[in-house]
Amino acid sequence: MADSTAEHAHRREFELGDDEFRFLAAFMSRETGIVLSDHKRQMVCGRLVKRLRALHLRSFAEYVELLQGPSAAAEVENLVNAITTNITNFFREPHHFHFLRDSVLAPRLTERPRRPRIRIWSAGCSSGEEPYSIAMTMADVLKSGEGWDALILATDIDTNVLHRAEAGIYPIEALKHIPETYRKRFVRRVAGDHDKVQMADELRAMIRYRRLNLHDNWPMKGMFDAIFCRNVAIYFDKATQRKLFNRYADYLNIGGMLYLGHAESLIGVTDRFEVADKTVYRRIK
Repeated sequence: MADSTAEHAHRREFELGDDEFRFLAAFMSRETGIVLSDHKRQMVCGRLVKRLRALHLRSFAEYVELLQGPSAAAEVENLVNAITTNITNFFREPHHFHFLRDSVLAPRLTERPRRPRIRIWSAGCSSGEEPYSIAMTMADVLKSGEGWDALILATDIDTNVLHRAEAGIYPIEALKHIPETYRKRFVRRVAGDHDKVQMADELRAMIRYRRLNLHDNWPMKGMFDAIFCRNVAIYFDKATQRKLFNRYADYLNIGGMLYLGHAESLIGVTDRFEVADKTVYRRIK
C-alpha cells in the first residue's frame, strides 16, 4: 500500500506527458537499443523521479531540455542506470550451468590437442550473480595447477550494479540459490556483518568487470567459447536483436555456445546458430 501511495504521489508531483515520454523512448532507443513501449510509461516516470529531484528540476519537460543540451552526455549514464532492470540470482535457470559443466567445460579436460585457454562472456551481468555462478562451475570442473587460462568477462551498461558485482558481497539470503558444496568452498562470511557473505578471492580473480553498452563498439579482441546474454534481448526490437546476435556469432568460436533467457529465441532472427539445448545455441557459421 505504501509503494502504491508513493507512486500516486510521484504522478501528482511529476507528470510525464506524451511528448516527454516519446522523447525519452527515442533517446533510450538511440543510445542503448532498449525499446520503451507505451505500457512502460508509469515505470519510467517512477524510476526517474529521483533523478529529477536530485537535479532540482520541476518537470519532465525540464529533464528533456537537459538531455537536449550540453549536459546530455554527463546525464546519459544516470538515465540508463535508473531505467534498466536488474533482477537476478545465483544459478538462475540451473540447466544452463549443468550444460556448461557437462557439454562445454568437461570435454575440454580430455580434448586433444589440449587448449588451455577458455573465455566466457557474461553480457548484461547485472550485480554479478551470473558471472560468479559461471566462475564456480569453471573452478569446480577445471583442475587447479594444470595451467588453465580461464577468464570471464562480465559487462553491463549500469555502473551501479557493476560496483556491487566487483565487490562480490551479497545478503546471506542469496545463498539459498547456491548448491551446498559450492557454498562451503566458494562463499565466505563478511567479518563483523552476520547478514552478508562474500565470494571467494579465487572466483573474483577469474572475472573482469567492465562497463559496456551493447549498442556501441565492442573493444574485445579475442574470441569466446560461450556467451551468456540472458533476459537482455527482450528489451530490443527484432532488428536490434538480429544485429546483436550476429555480432555475438562473430565473437564466438565455431561450436561456441550462446545462452539466452527462457523467454528469448533465435528462431526467425539469425541462421548462424543451431539449437544445442534448452535456450542454448551453438554457433555453426
